[in-house]
Amino acid sequence: MLHKISAGVVTRSPDSIRSYLLLMRLDRPTGYVLYLLPGLWAVVFASGNRPDLLSVAAVAVAAVLIRGFACASNDVTDKEIDVRVARTVARPVAAGTISVRNGILWAAAQAVAALLVLAMANVETALVALATYPLIVAYPFMKRFFVWPSAFLGLVMSTYVFVGWTAATGNTDYPPAVYGLYVAGTFWTMVHDAIYSHQDKEYDRKIGVKSSALLFGRATKAWLSLFVVLSVTGVLWAGSLTPIGWAFYVIVVLAAIYLSYLLFRVDLDDPKACWDTFVANTNYGWIVLAAVIAGQFT
Repeated sequence: MLHKISAGVVTRSPDSIRSYLLLMRLDRPTGYVLYLLPGLWAVVFASGNRPDLLSVAAVAVAAVLIRGFACASNDVTDKEIDVRVARTVARPVAAGTISVRNGILWAAAQAVAALLVLAMANVETALVALATYPLIVAYPFMKRFFVWPSAFLGLVMSTYVFVGWTAATGNTDYPPAVYGLYVAGTFWTMVHDAIYSHQDKEYDRKIGVKSSALLFGRATKAWLSLFVVLSVTGVLWAGSLTPIGWAFYVIVVLAAIYLSYLLFRVDLDDPKACWDTFVANTNYGWIVLAAVIAGQFT
């Protein structure tokens, strides 16, 4: 449903702005949902069974904008790589429909807009998000020299946990539970990004860039099984440090089973299967969110 809505907005948009919506990947909501969900976990953990709707809305809208900022920055940095990969050759900057200059301006505009939205919750939240921006800009360079770029991506994406917690509380005095959620989000990102990277492994090998697919090879599922365990452990650790009800633990176990099932069934040599499993990873995040909400009422 969300994919159809987002794709519909892009398809029906005027020609003058469609390329910019494509540059922010508005037609592919999976990315901003994966970025948003750990932030929502934190909002509900921090605010209990009465989350502030303004904080929730600000965190949700800002996630779309920050992800758009990240995508635009990534595409400007990766222009010469994207033109050599079948899956990315049509991206606006690579295809030349948006200039590098305009791509940078669009990235900056979204980055600023996100801070203004988050400031509606409180200024501290905007400052926390701003502190993550250098890491977001740095990420595309990781694949050029760092053997495990997914690990860096996990550390960057999961910072939205701190944004969510600050939006709900107005302070940056983070309790240990926040770090449990950060660990959970980091290892979850390592899972879904590794699966995503298997789509392009032959191109990556030919071009000479780094990826989890090339690092782990045939041992990918074994490594990702470990990361699933660590992600679930992080969620349970966060729950154990807060007054949360029994339903939380039951539903988190179901989330663990679901994520394990996705990993078991995916064919890492089939790009379509990798993409479908990447998209399905959002369900794990939603199930964990349901667990946190249910735990507030049991």
